[in-house]
Amino acid sequence: MEFTTEPFDLDEAPPHALVAREVIEAAELDAVDVGPFGNTAEGSADAVLTAVDALLRKTLESGATRISLQFNVIAEGEA
Repeated sequence: MEFTTEPFDLDEAPPHALVAREVIEAAELDAVDVGPFGNTAEGSADAVLTAVDALLRKTLESGATRISLQFNVIAEGEA
């Protein structure tokens, strides 16, 4: 999964971005990479969907006005 939250601010991370980082880092995912221009996470379908639910709810509550998500599904045994 790859995601970004907006509005974007290069000078200081907005509250919704900090919340997104907390949610994703606390989730039961296999790999997480948080960066200034995009964030990625890997895990089982259940773990990713649970994290996305929390991500959407909490970042919107924290002021996000746009959340972009992209998913790639990799069959078991591929990578």
